[in-house]
Amino acid sequence: MKFCSECANPVELMVPAGDNRPRYVCTHCATIHYQNPKMVLGTVPVWERDGEVRVLLCRRAIEPRYGYWTLPAGFMENNETTADAAERETQEEAGANIELGPLFALLNVKHVHQVHMFYLATLRDLDFAPGEESLDVRMFTESEIPWDELAFPTIRTTLEYFFADRARMLEGGSYGFHTQDITRPMRGDS
Repeated sequence: MKFCSECANPVELMVPAGDNRPRYVCTHCATIHYQNPKMVLGTVPVWERDGEVRVLLCRRAIEPRYGYWTLPAGFMENNETTADAAERETQEEAGANIELGPLFALLNVKHVHQVHMFYLATLRDLDFAPGEESLDVRMFTESEIPWDELAFPTIRTTLEYFFADRARMLEGGSYGFHTQDITRPMRGDS
């Protein structure tokens, strides 16, 4: 950041009085420009019939990770709840009609200043189609998931938790709530 969004004067990186972190501060109007993590919200959209479980994935039509597979997810907007954002992103990216379930995973991605949250979701029907940010939308069983073509570590982690919980459910278990700090960058990042 170079200029104040309030008065357009240059900003300086400094620790404001009463704070303990460097912030961009306007020396003209004294506005402190806080920069906080971004929230990424999405779903694990599931279709289950005759004991077979499939998860809906989207092939990205945007960078980063163009052409890689992801769960439907994206940045939370102002005036949304986390559930609103997860449902909206699923509709925008996959055109999917879902019944939103409980929050399933919360993943801290400190090195990119993000928090990723995924809700479980049940597909109400098979009427889905790629949105503007998706090249393709498909359902996969666990063995069909393109594990080496997943866009982000948070997607892999969430799917691993999901299928591990599914295996436990066959033995009388249930879905859990999972939280993890993701410290590994994407392939190709330094």
